[in-house]
Amino acid sequence: MSRRPFRCGLEDLGNGLYAWMQPDGGWGWSNAGFIRDGDESLLVDTLFDEPLTAGMLQALEGATGIAPERIGTLVNTHANGDHTHGNALVPNAEVIASRAAAREMAEFPPAALAQLKTDGAAGALGEAGQYFAEIFAPFDFASARGRAPTRTFERRLDLKVGDKSVELHMLGPAHTAGDTLVWVPGDRAVFTGDLLFIDGTPVMWAGPVDNWLSACERILSFGAEFVVPGHGPMTDSAGVRRVQEYLCYVDHEARLRFDAGMSAQAAAFDIALAEFRHWLSPERIAVNVDTLYRGYRRDSSLPDMMRLFGMMAQVRRRLRK
Repeated sequence: MSRRPFRCGLEDLGNGLYAWMQPDGGWGWSNAGFIRDGDESLLVDTLFDEPLTAGMLQALEGATGIAPERIGTLVNTHANGDHTHGNALVPNAEVIASRAAAREMAEFPPAALAQLKTDGAAGALGEAGQYFAEIFAPFDFASARGRAPTRTFERRLDLKVGDKSVELHMLGPAHTAGDTLVWVPGDRAVFTGDLLFIDGTPVMWAGPVDNWLSACERILSFGAEFVVPGHGPMTDSAGVRRVQEYLCYVDHEARLRFDAGMSAQAAAFDIALAEFRHWLSPERIAVNVDTLYRGYRRDSSLPDMMRLFGMMAQVRRRLRK
């Protein structure tokens, strides 16, 4: 397929399917989806704050006649706030997420991000706090109430939206602990959540990398006509392959440096990003290398998030020289 223009707002995919797109696809600018058949509907993800989510829901109501109160099902593809913080604006929907994603949502509610973004917290956290406050400056975390899942599942859940079959496939841990994609086989459309970043650097908070590569293979196996990523423009099989190429490249380069005894931070500074340097947020390599190193060591401990934000700030400063 040829790529559609990457425009902000609602994309009508036909036959009751829609994508909500948010250029430029960088930090927090996530995509969402909507599936409708008759009076039944399913929303794939909300957005990073309630004003953004309200704008999306207003556009959807204008296009479909379905008010937010009438949306029957909301699927959160994973726990990150840019896919969950607007959940409260879909008050009557059954909220579905993988069990792992639901655990992560409970561990890091919207109020935690709002606190980190305050002037006092950002200043106390130094370069990491300044970077955090800068990249998330456009978003109103104080407005985000979120809403916890009311139904969870493990690996697969089959749903019906009217007469449409909808399949949920939990393929994590990869980007996060509980990544889920939404496949609509009758319409050959897949909403991948953050298993795909297109024209932007993937960020591997959880890993392992092999799971993420396998998830990309699963996406390719669908032969979808419409591939809606979590961030960036709609894509096709070539876009999926590029995500795999990035992950394989960073894994190979990180492994060489791990075997040579180099620290994760030194490796993140040392790896040349080559053709991937021009993707959005190339500094995310700091997170990816740290996660890969923990995998090589079989270290199951949770990452130190503020240390990683500090590393990303340092990598970005080096790349800008």
